[in-house]
Amino acid sequence: MHYPTVVSAVLLTATTSAHTIFCQLKTDAQTYGVSYGIRTPSYDGPQTDVSSSNLACNGPPNPTTPSSNIIEVKAGSTVSAIWRHTLQSGSNDVMDPSHKGPVIAYLKKVSDATKDSGVGGGWFKIQESGFSNGVWGTDTVINNGGNQQIKIPDCIEDGQYLLRAEMIALHGARSTNGAQLYMECAQINVTGGKASKTPTTASIPGIYKSNDPGLLIDIYGKPPSASNPYKIPGPALFTC
Repeated sequence: MHYPTVVSAVLLTATTSAHTIFCQLKTDAQTYGVSYGIRTPSYDGPQTDVSSSNLACNGPPNPTTPSSNIIEVKAGSTVSAIWRHTLQSGSNDVMDPSHKGPVIAYLKKVSDATKDSGVGGGWFKIQESGFSNGVWGTDTVINNGGNQQIKIPDCIEDGQYLLRAEMIALHGARSTNGAQLYMECAQINVTGGKASKTPTTASIPGIYKSNDPGLLIDIYGKPPSASNPYKIPGPALFTC
């Protein structure tokens, strides 16, 4: 009976203290500084047009700053994409908890991670967390101090990659282009890979459509359930 009031309150809160940035990477060797090896923006806003080239590694209205650094990562290891509300925020300020949705990570093999725009083919999904037992992927990241756990497949080739970490907020996704997509790209060099399996790849833009059931959804009026499971958007998860 109070559904419109509840949703209005959630959306109002979401517009006042909301957004997030993937601003640091933690490997098994160390936690790198803010913006080290990551193309971070100064503004923490989302992308909403899934057909835009800015969906690859972010961009206007959130212009990103290039990085000349590449982070060494071991194949088979687990890294943490660290999310913060702003570049100055701490682990207690990740993203407004009203921003509920899936958490996803992709890789793209490139010849030069500092120069490749990320736009186009070559992307494959290596991590995803949707909705399970009442908990969204974003809830897990927020409750984990902003850490998104991503295992780097041990069967891929060595070389430079773009690591695209993404959180999707669905509080406004009842209408087309209402989903808020947050993403940045880290520049990594993978070593120790077995090169035993070649992933099927996809293009960005192209991995999502605006009417995908995982992006056009009313999470309040028709929340996911056992009979109505949430479908994480994008291609199938790559496994070794």
